[in-house]
Amino acid sequence: MGFPGMVDNIHPRDVWSALRDTANAQLVDVRTDAEWAYVGLADLSEIGKQPLLVPWQIFPAMHVNEGFIGQLYAAGLTPEHPIYFLCRSGVRSLAAARAAVEAGFPHSYNVADGFEGPPDAAGHRGATAGWKADGLPWRQR
Repeated sequence: MGFPGMVDNIHPRDVWSALRDTANAQLVDVRTDAEWAYVGLADLSEIGKQPLLVPWQIFPAMHVNEGFIGQLYAAGLTPEHPIYFLCRSGVRSLAAARAAVEAGFPHSYNVADGFEGPPDAAGHRGATAGWKADGLPWRQR
């Protein structure tokens, strides 16, 4: 990360390995309550963890969550934690990771392609790339 605000995009399988192998690594899901409830969540129970749910934008207006950084601190995250940010397709999570870097969390990363990835030719998500398409554990809430 050579430039201020630069964030690396990490493949979901590499994120899974980092979460499994690094005790203080944390997955932060920045999607909305509706997405967590109706689309599903990464299931980290196999590795003894849970995703931290902190929305980057507030549904339904979708304005940026002004308390985002404070919520990371309130959850116990520190600048020493490797933090992997996840959203639907990797766009909101990239913005969240950049904000975290700028706020003093230098080990912030974006989960490439997010939870569901880009839409396929039929406009459906979840089949071509991302956490679900890579066969990583997930569950309905």
